[in-house]
Amino acid sequence: MAHSANGEAGPGPEPGPAPGPGPAPGRDPDPDPGLGGVGSGSGAAPVDLRPAARRTAALVPRVDDAQLDAPTPCTEYAVRDLLWHIGRLAVGLQHTARKETGETTAAPPGGQAAQQPLPDDWRERLPHDLADLAVAWSAPDAWTGSTQAGGVTLTGTEGGLVTLDELVVHGWDLARATGQDYQVDEPCLRAVHDFLAGAVSEDGEQGIFGPVVHVGEDAPLLDQVVGLAGRDPEWRPPGS
Repeated sequence: MAHSANGEAGPGPEPGPAPGPGPAPGRDPDPDPGLGGVGSGSGAAPVDLRPAARRTAALVPRVDDAQLDAPTPCTEYAVRDLLWHIGRLAVGLQHTARKETGETTAAPPGGQAAQQPLPDDWRERLPHDLADLAVAWSAPDAWTGSTQAGGVTLTGTEGGLVTLDELVVHGWDLARATGQDYQVDEPCLRAVHDFLAGAVSEDGEQGIFGPVVHVGEDAPLLDQVVGLAGRDPEWRPPGS
């Protein structure tokens, strides 16, 4: 699951209230508000995660060994820890998409990365696993029903949006920590923004993953997303 700037993982969104009666015969379900009005009645996944997965995967092979101990916007994670976490979620959230609940979906996130070595083939394995993750969430059925991630029961839609948030925000973390350019397509950014903004406390100070870092309303959409996820968009590695 996504981490706050101090490395602590949020519990993920709480499942919503029990659904009411289904739609009348011949009518599509109402669009999910967490998707900014994008419905799922078209037979396609509501959001295409593949662009975000490709963008994050492209960062991985460009990480130099000398950067592995460098800090990241997740203050308790070095780059190597963040890479381990990305690899773990890339596998676990595939199981979330397929409703294959078990060890990888039941374990709470956070805390373990600093004790785990990266696999020797991480530059090849992580992009492969991220591609598989995007494929798993391209199935419309992944976004329906209920599932589990980080030990929390979620709707399929919540699981898909949590996955997209992980891809976008941790992609930014990795890019910023290693000095790489990072761009995200507008549909993915808008979906993550609406998801995170919809969960901010009434006073506007607390988001799903920690305190909100406020940016101007005219700030780039990526900066707004990063702030909603508890990061400072101006963060840079020390000495950069």
